[in-house]
Amino acid sequence: MDNTSLVEEIKRYRSEKNAVILVHNYQPPEIHDIADYIGDSLGLSIEASKTTADIIVFCGVFFMAETAKILSPQKTVLLPEPAAGCPMADMINAQDLQNLQKEHPHARTLCYVNTPAEVKAYSDLCCTSANAVTLVEKVLAEAGEIIFVPDKNLAHYVSRITGRRFIAWEGYCPVHADITTDDIQQQKKRHPEAEVLVHPECVPDVVDLADYVLSTEGMVRHAGSADTREFILATEKGIIYRLQKENPEKAFYPASTASVCPNMKKITLDKVLASLEEEIFEVTLPPHIMSRARESIQKMLDYRD
Repeated sequence: MDNTSLVEEIKRYRSEKNAVILVHNYQPPEIHDIADYIGDSLGLSIEASKTTADIIVFCGVFFMAETAKILSPQKTVLLPEPAAGCPMADMINAQDLQNLQKEHPHARTLCYVNTPAEVKAYSDLCCTSANAVTLVEKVLAEAGEIIFVPDKNLAHYVSRITGRRFIAWEGYCPVHADITTDDIQQQKKRHPEAEVLVHPECVPDVVDLADYVLSTEGMVRHAGSADTREFILATEKGIIYRLQKENPEKAFYPASTASVCPNMKKITLDKVLASLEEEIFEVTLPPHIMSRARESIQKMLDYRD
């Protein structure tokens, strides 16, 4: 079946089954084009919780689909490719966190949204790359010690901005960690007028070269509102498709053409169709994990609101 036919079948099943398709910024172009909503992992999950859809098809990686399920427990959440994982999220589990908490019994635990549900369940508060600084400054201002999991690079960035020192887990995103200062400098030579937008999951030396340090949604908003016409993006290059589509008069360059997350490219149109048609692969979580994880996410959302 060609792509046009696949898209028509997907649309038909989406309508028949009252489904909504959520697509992360890093997904392939053809997946972007079938989206009801495009965005970052938490933003998509929030959108899903507001819809009247019965089925959520999450085109992203596993922890994102889990988060959607946590925020929409009454809905069926499908991940078209169950092998689409996140290396950083897989660098920590509940036992790891509990062991760290035993070593620091008076610490509060702040977990990045890029974690398994079981880690969220044993955390005091969840954060995103966009709101981590605010939550540390406002919600955890009185905390004596803060455990920050799993991304050491995000922890370093937040520490530098807030002046707080963290008990940081040694996790990282392989895609962001592989972007180098040489990558940035070479692109700056090619495009001297371009602004450098860097994701805080990048290593500190790369963050130091940024004009702006932004989450993926922060990059989308900034690119749309800025007078600048050219941008160098230190993040997974899949976001460029959305940026170019929304800002055709501007130019976007990946800091590194090698910045590709293999897991984010595992979902295809065939898999989306099969997931909708057969209602596979459903994301389920133990009720107690889902309930406890929702608390750490809800505390973040309550502050946001």
